[in-house]
Amino acid sequence: MVDDRKLAVLRAIVEDYVSTNEPVGSKALVERHNLGVSSATIRNDMAVLEEQGYIAQPHTSAGRVPTDKGYRLFVDRLSQVKPLSSAERKAIETFLAGAVDIDDVVMRTVRLLAQLTRQVAVVQYPTLTNSTVRHVELVPLSERRLMFVLITNTGRVEQRVVELPDVVDETRVAHLRATLNACLDGCGLARVPDMVADLPERLPAEDRPLAATVLSVLLESLVDRHDEKIVFAGAANLAGADFTVGLRDVLEALEEQVVLMRLLGETSDLSALTVRIGSENPYTGLQGTSLVAAGYGSGDKQLARLGVLGPTRMDYPVTMGAVRAVARYVSQILAAS
Repeated sequence: MVDDRKLAVLRAIVEDYVSTNEPVGSKALVERHNLGVSSATIRNDMAVLEEQGYIAQPHTSAGRVPTDKGYRLFVDRLSQVKPLSSAERKAIETFLAGAVDIDDVVMRTVRLLAQLTRQVAVVQYPTLTNSTVRHVELVPLSERRLMFVLITNTGRVEQRVVELPDVVDETRVAHLRATLNACLDGCGLARVPDMVADLPERLPAEDRPLAATVLSVLLESLVDRHDEKIVFAGAANLAGADFTVGLRDVLEALEEQVVLMRLLGETSDLSALTVRIGSENPYTGLQGTSLVAAGYGSGDKQLARLGVLGPTRMDYPVTMGAVRAVARYVSQILAAS
């Protein structure tokens, strides 16, 4: 265990190194921080921290830098993350509230996170497997064509034009629409195929061809979905970052959707922040980076994850505060939509 004084020294080293990008020496710690002990005591504490693997000497300078283990202790012992200012909160709320659909929400969120943190922002689309049906709409376009619209509780809208086998009047379309909504309202999308399997048999014989055509389009729309889709923004922010592994490795990893899915991870706790630091990342190309991620959803149900990727020399309190705040705002918008 690291005692409170050595923890204060480690915290000061992390803060100074993040702000200056220069190895930190005992003299600088005495001058910049009110640690209440002598320079000799701080040197002794730094020697212990180095021996325990929390800091390291990068070269022959007198200064030390945090290791992944040091950053991990710093994050684990954070008393609080840095809250956003009232102006930042208002700007986020206004910007996200202008979104017109779920695609717009995702794209606005990823741009916003990249701007707030000056890191790479990563946002996963809400998974349809966790979504439920809010409404099914059938809109006649002509005697033999109609528009099929599926709206989920996450705000996703799937639209398809359906070519009908026969001329169908609006009364039969309205009856099928009512039947579908009665059957599927609030139903999880993963259960939809089972719920509609015998639906044509429950309809009058003359309505079955129409029902079979519409249901085939419904099931097709569930297959063509964004479950694994992740978007990112802010890659240019990496240009000035200092990586222990090459920038090329990081950029290649960002192009791999599977890597990003693994990186964001999964947790059922909507309020939990996940912080993965350096060597804790499962992908070797990202072991010079840290990731801060959180879940977002509708109500108390997590639908997807979002996060920020940057160098391990990251301002963790600020980044964690921004990720948590944006996740909450996105959740509020989805819940209200």
